[in-house]
Amino acid sequence: MSFNKIIAIGNLGRDPELRYTPQGDAVCDFSIAVNDRKRDKSGEFQDVTTWFKVTFWGKQAETASKYLTKGRSVYVEGRLQVEEWTDRDGKNRFTLAIRGSDMQFIGDQRGDDSTYNSSGGTNEFNDRDASGSDSTESVGTQEVVDSPGDDDIPF
Repeated sequence: MSFNKIIAIGNLGRDPELRYTPQGDAVCDFSIAVNDRKRDKSGEFQDVTTWFKVTFWGKQAETASKYLTKGRSVYVEGRLQVEEWTDRDGKNRFTLAIRGSDMQFIGDQRGDDSTYNSSGGTNEFNDRDASGSDSTESVGTQEVVDSPGDDDIPF
C-alpha cells in the first residue's frame, strides 16, 4: 500500500499559464513559493524558500487561470512528483511538482482573509464576522458555522 499527498500554502511566483491539449482539455501551470524560517549555524533566523511547479487540469485549470495572479496566496493539495531535466550546461536538475487535486484561494485581490474553494463546485468563503470571530459560509447551502469562542474552549 502507498499514499502520496502534499498540502502546500504559498504565493504564486508568476501568473498562471492556461493551455489546451489537442483533445480540448484545459491545463494550467503556475509556480508557488513556500517559505520556512530556520536557524542558521550562528543562531540567526533565515528564510528558506521551496519552489513547486503546480499543474491543474479541466475546470480547476480554467478557474485557477481566471482568478490567480502573481503574488497571490493559494492553498494546494495534490500528488507530489519530482521532474528531472537537463539544463543548458548539461547538468541534471530536479523540480518539485504538484499534480493538483484541490485548491483554495487565500485572500482576495484586495488582500483580505476570504478564501475560495475550487473543489466539488462548492464555493466556500471564510470571513470574520462583525464580532471578530471566524465563520465559514458555504455558498449554495448557506450554512454558517461559527468557530468556538474563548468560553467554549475547555482549557
